[in-house]
Amino acid sequence: MGEDVGVRTFSREDRARYREKVRLCLDVFAEMLRESRFDIDRPMTGLEIELNLVDQASMPAMRNADVLAAIADPLFQTELGQFNIEINVPPRRLTGTGTADFEEHVRASLNAAEVKARTIGAHMVMIGILPTLRPEHLTAETLSANPRYKLLNEQIFAARGEDLPIAISGVERLAVTADTITPEAACTSTQFHLQVSPAQFADYWNAAQAIAGIQVAVGANAPLLFGRELWRETRIPLFQQATDTRSEEIKAQGVRPRVWFGERWITNVFDLFEENVRYFPALLPVCDPEDPAQALAAGEVPNLAELRLHNGTVYRWNRPVYDVSRGRPHLRVENRVLPAGPTVVDTIANGAFYFGLVRALAESDRPLWSQMSFSAAEENFTSCARHGIDAQVFWPGLGYLPVTELVLRRLLPMAHHGLDRWGLDAGERDRLLGVIEQRCLTGRNGATWQVETLHRLESADHLDRPAALREVVRHYVTLMHSNRPVHEWPIP
Repeated sequence: MGEDVGVRTFSREDRARYREKVRLCLDVFAEMLRESRFDIDRPMTGLEIELNLVDQASMPAMRNADVLAAIADPLFQTELGQFNIEINVPPRRLTGTGTADFEEHVRASLNAAEVKARTIGAHMVMIGILPTLRPEHLTAETLSANPRYKLLNEQIFAARGEDLPIAISGVERLAVTADTITPEAACTSTQFHLQVSPAQFADYWNAAQAIAGIQVAVGANAPLLFGRELWRETRIPLFQQATDTRSEEIKAQGVRPRVWFGERWITNVFDLFEENVRYFPALLPVCDPEDPAQALAAGEVPNLAELRLHNGTVYRWNRPVYDVSRGRPHLRVENRVLPAGPTVVDTIANGAFYFGLVRALAESDRPLWSQMSFSAAEENFTSCARHGIDAQVFWPGLGYLPVTELVLRRLLPMAHHGLDRWGLDAGERDRLLGVIEQRCLTGRNGATWQVETLHRLESADHLDRPAALREVVRHYVTLMHSNRPVHEWPIP
């Protein structure tokens, strides 16, 4: 979402003015691209992790305002639900020991925050969906106090005109109805940011799209929702449904969803921003006083506030980002496909695999996307969300094969090469890619551990489903704090 938005209502004049302003921003952005006014000298990477809060009984703790006050660290921020917070990790370069620096910083920050959260009876959990969440935890009363969430909720339901059906068929089935967007808060993610030049952006975005399914399969960590075992990465269908502004009739007309994989490979970063403006009406038509054309003409860097706000309400799994840092504009690919957790080392390993693989693919002599249809990449994404590490995927030259075989035979060597290109230390490269390798060899990621643990507790300990879910979370939190990679976690 980016900037905070105050409580307000929107008139027809607001919407008309916003439409003009966002199109002006798009024109200015195109001019900036033509003039190459972007920071490309020292590409940085970034990381955000969304977290759940639980109480002593492993149930959601609606205490994020109290927890943030106790933590008192500007790196931690509010999120959609009162049981969510987010940590924004300062950007770093990948050269040398960049990944180890990320890991050390995240672990130190989370450990310090956990100590303070415990003083008010809360614990932090890095997990894709908290297994003990129930429908009664996701209501208008559990939205965070930040006015932008209330406003976003009102605008999405005004666009829909009716309640949200959430229906997911996996190992078990779920069908519920929501009258707020709070089910979106169940989806806690990890986001990787990669700064790229305008000239390279299309190649990096296409590469990120091509491997999105593989990332999800290897990193799946959200198999449970409302007491049901569903997809291995249930976050994907839940997020798609929980923010859908379309009625059934609008869907039938082919209108695109706001949570969107996309529909084609791109040739320019402008394509994505232009599609967002052309296809999606404004949810939050808030106008900024800046005239971006005047700012650019005066030699200043325009904020493009309307374009950035609009872009933040279109939830692409790989989102283009325009931002200004230290007075210089830059572009980033925001990779949004992965869940949070299970541990910090797992998270950093997921990042190393992603950063290495997209660089290798973006710099390859024959682009992967020239050999693979976009629909095949989308089918891989859906299949991997449904089946996780047991998924079958399509890959050019190999046909359909198990995702673990593809990673071990083809993608890990490519990620190895890509990390060398970033200048990452060989020891760091091998340590982190070894985590991904062992997940594939053992067939264990966060999702399989959760499901196997749940089944063991239900069968061996004869616990009912609610009690077993609480025990899953209790064991998970203990193992998460050990920072042992998930492929080494025992089944209790």
